[in-house]
Amino acid sequence: MQLYPAIDLKEGRCVRLSQGRFDEATIYSDTPFQVAALWEEKGATYLHLVDLDGAAAGRRANGPCIRQIVGRVHIPVQLGGGIRSLGDIEEALSLGVSRVILGTRAAEEPEFVREAVERFGAGHIAVGIDAKDGMVAVRGWEKLSQMTVRDLAQRMLDAGVQTVIYTDISRDGMLCGPNVEAVRQLQEETGFAVIASGGVSSMEDLQALYKAGIQGAIIGKALYERRLDLAQAIAQFQ
Repeated sequence: MQLYPAIDLKEGRCVRLSQGRFDEATIYSDTPFQVAALWEEKGATYLHLVDLDGAAAGRRANGPCIRQIVGRVHIPVQLGGGIRSLGDIEEALSLGVSRVILGTRAAEEPEFVREAVERFGAGHIAVGIDAKDGMVAVRGWEKLSQMTVRDLAQRMLDAGVQTVIYTDISRDGMLCGPNVEAVRQLQEETGFAVIASGGVSSMEDLQALYKAGIQGAIIGKALYERRLDLAQAIAQFQ
């Protein structure tokens, strides 16, 4: 199971939100590139970056910070937040980002994802399915769409997507455990490589995802609150 330490960027800082609420941001570092270097030092083999300002604004907002992180580490980085056009994807990949995550645009215009996969390759494109009560949330989680998780998953399957990040918004940043059953069901029904996001708080949570055969897990607040040791988690589950 691939583990992804998360670095969420807001105004050039490394923060964590609770349930996606921008007014409840906890700042953990003013130097995200040093956080990235620390996770690599502890054995991380892939990083998960989110441009929170970009997700809310619909355009990339932390470019210099992202460039600094990618230039500092020697491991792949996936990036989500505010990527809404083919030009945005191309620009992110040109910075050295290995994989971009499409969220709002994927939900609102599935055909765009097909075009992105055809142009850049499925290995460079992932889709974020952000769910609240079974419905897909968009625009930085501030708006609920009329699309169910199952409907969006099927459309992404048809578009040639191979990797999906599934986030249960109600659990994100809450340290209450991941929605293992929802992630397992999504992976089994679609054949996607599903990366679980939201709620991981302990080695037991990672064990549950590992036993369910989940392909990957994003770890955020549990690392920053020192509830999990990244090196130990990688040794046991990756």
